[in-house]
Amino acid sequence: MSRIRTAMVLAAGLGTRMRPLTDTTPKALVTLAGKPLIDHVLDRLVAAGIETAVVNVHHFADQMEAHLATRKDLEIRISDERAALLDSGGGIKHARPLLGDDPIMVANIDSLWIEGETPALESLKAAWDPELMDLCLLLVRRGHGLGFEGPQGFFRDDAGRVIHSAKPEPPTPYANVGFQILKPQVLDGEPDGAFSILPVWWRLSGEGRLFGAVMDGFWMHVGDPAAREAAEARLR
Repeated sequence: MSRIRTAMVLAAGLGTRMRPLTDTTPKALVTLAGKPLIDHVLDRLVAAGIETAVVNVHHFADQMEAHLATRKDLEIRISDERAALLDSGGGIKHARPLLGDDPIMVANIDSLWIEGETPALESLKAAWDPELMDLCLLLVRRGHGLGFEGPQGFFRDDAGRVIHSAKPEPPTPYANVGFQILKPQVLDGEPDGAFSILPVWWRLSGEGRLFGAVMDGFWMHVGDPAAREAAEARLR
């Protein structure tokens, strides 16, 4: 297994669902348990052996850059999206010159968890096989997290290949945690500008190149103030 040294942290969003907390600060700097969300994520990445984090910025970008400059435990590179938000796929493609060509880890800033027996990112790294995979999602089982609502989710076969389903029946057993390992080259054929990475997932799923690793911890999606309060209570 090749070592994953670089991560892309998706932190440019407006955080509209987190208002009013994001009226004066970016979502990534909203605190949970006394620590900004992005620092929870960066701490996990450092513990997983990540040496370089590329962070995209847009909403209150100056605040983000000032905060990130205080991190001394890994190299931070800024992918500037001040001119326009580029969504998940467009943001990663825009950052390609900063990311290099080796497989990278991608992280959302509103995804936290309480570790189980095996650290979640170690499970993801152990599952990664670049011969078989172009992208590997970190998944959580239904009932093992906060924020897994509705029918949308994933099925996973015995080999670990992932299939998405938006149908209500049968209930999907897994949700996407918001972390993944991918080969950045899978975005090279996509157009410049803003686009979601989800159609890329579905293409790779159809090609049998989308896989998933299942965490054994308890996941928390911190997407709005109510979810933040629930996560605070869970951590207490």
